Amino acid sequence: MTDRARPQGRREIIDLLARHDRRPRKALGQHFLADPNIVDRIVRLADCGPSSRVVEIGAGTGTLTRALGSVSGRVVAYEVDQSLQPLLDETLAGLDTVEVRFADAMAVDFAAELPGEPWVLVANLPYNVGTPLILDLLRSVPTIERFVVMVQREVAERLAADPGSRRYGLPSVTARLYATVQFGFSVPPQVFVPPPDVESAVVVLERRAAPAAASQAEALARAAFGQRRKMLRRSLTTVLTDPEPILLEAGIESTARAEELTVEDFVRLAETAIQGGPHD
Repeated sequence: MTDRARPQGRREIIDLLARHDRRPRKALGQHFLADPNIVDRIVRLADCGPSSRVVEIGAGTGTLTRALGSVSGRVVAYEVDQSLQPLLDETLAGLDTVEVRFADAMAVDFAAELPGEPWVLVANLPYNVGTPLILDLLRSVPTIERFVVMVQREVAERLAADPGSRRYGLPSVTARLYATVQFGFSVPPQVFVPPPDVESAVVVLERRAAPAAASQAEALARAAFGQRRKMLRRSLTTVLTDPEPILLEAGIESTARAEELTVEDFVRLAETAIQGGPHD
């Protein structure tokens, strides 16, 4: 790896911020990654090469951006904080594979901005936007084929949770309707400037073909987990007039609860409901 591509360490980031009279902004959830080893692990998980197209959300001080740009054919990096432009200009100087766009990722139409060939998404996401942004991109931007995202550890555990576990819920089901999900590795607070109050983790999602009834399955899961202590014959009455016959036709016990159902169960239940329930 060239010196230009070498990830920033803590001292380099602190000096960079001081030179440009910038401080991490709590309101934006800014915690800048300052561990070259973690950056290297993320880049390896992204598995990018000269033909890869990468979209990064949250460029920050540019340490991950620079590393991605050194191995990828193209990197489009989004950053909400335009005051970081002088830092990014310095960090990314001479790296013509990278384009930085200053915009709020929650307001970007990624389906329009990432057309054509497949993209890999890499992100160190603020904790308050992690889950909704990932799930929305899974639903609406099919050109993103791989996600390598750093989020709060609890969020990563929810996305990767299996049925029956304490963390299993609507995000687990939604993610697996559109992707396979793998917990990558934990990230301690001390590798950030400033350190957050909680642990982070990297999770990897590989897109798969979604079932035709994905949106209906998600709606059923939302209703079921919205009242997760109730049996399905009760919790599903908000979306199904008479759930019991449909549950029976789908081969699911009406006394079961949401956390007992797999993604495949929710899909089968949705397909049965779409077909009109029981048949002779």
